[in-house]
Formats: sequence, C-alpha cells, structure tokens
Amino acid sequence: DTDARTMGKEKTPKKDKKEKTPKKDKSASPGGDSEDEGDGALRPTAPIATPLADLKTTKKILKVVKKAAKAKQVRRGVKEVVKALKKETKGVCVIAGDISPIDVITHVPILCEEAGVPYVYVHSKEELGAAGMTKRPTSVMLVMPEGVKGSVKMSSSDKKEFDDMYEKILAKVKSMK
Repeated sequence: DTDARTMGKEKTPKKDKKEKTPKKDKSASPGGDSEDEGDGALRPTAPIATPLADLKTTKKILKVVKKAAKAKQVRRGVKEVVKALKKETKGVCVIAGDISPIDVITHVPILCEEAGVPYVYVHSKEELGAAGMTKRPTSVMLVMPEGVKGSVKMSSSDKKEFDDMYEKILAKVKSMK
C-alpha cells in the first residue's frame, strides 16, 4: 500500500504561520517632514510636472475639485478631459505628477495651452481621485466653473463659496506659469 513517492519519508510537522510584524510609524521617518500631515513622503513626480503646486496650494486645489465633483462640474480621466478641451470647454486642468508611464498625459498640457485653459500639477493621483469622489486614482481632471446642463444645482451660498475658491485657484494657477 505504500506509494513510491512517500517511501522512506516521514511527514514533517507543519510550520506555524509567521506573525505579522507591525508596520513602521510614518512619523518616525528620517528627515522629519513635519508639513506632510502624516501623509507620508511626497512621491517623486515626473520631470515635466511644471508648474507643480506646493502643499498649501494642492490642498486648496483638491478642496475645489471636491466641491466641483459634488456638483458634477468636473471631467475625469484623459479621454474625457481631451474631449472637453477639444470642445473649447473652459476651466482649470489639474494633472497628477506621479503618472507612470508619463506618455499617457504628455499631450494634455499642449491641448490646455491651445485651448487657453490654465493647468497645474499636483503630487498624487490617489489624492486627486479621492478629491474627485472616485475610488480610483485619477491622472487628470478638468474643473469647470459652471455645471453641465441637467446637473445638480448648488445652493446660492455654496455657489458663492465655490466661485470665490475657484477664482482664487484660477488666479494662483495663472500666476504660476
């Protein structure tokens, strides 16, 4: 009844699973970046990522993107943004600087310049996607000053607040070039 494969071999006891080691605390990273807000170190961005927003400006931009996404005033992704830019849609183009391969978005700034739309790079595609109310990281978004026809209308106070924030971001992005 013995099989040739098991002949002369005794069963070895199964090894216990390794216990998971606790992950290292990000705040104890070398360099002590205190302005990271516990977000970890900034990811390296592509060499073409200029103008790149600083942390303070990035937060403001992402806040505007979030408000615009709630009111359906954004275009997400390369395909949608390119289509909107070709239709001469106005707004502010927000591009993630950590896209790989970079060739996916290299044509977007050129289209923005041709259409007269200001653009800015932010550090993280994950943050951009989260601000745009999606679970997926997003490479590029176009924030439009007005919603599309049939979209959710903002209350007058929200609209005024959004317009103020949008104008500040628009002025800041134009001054970065």
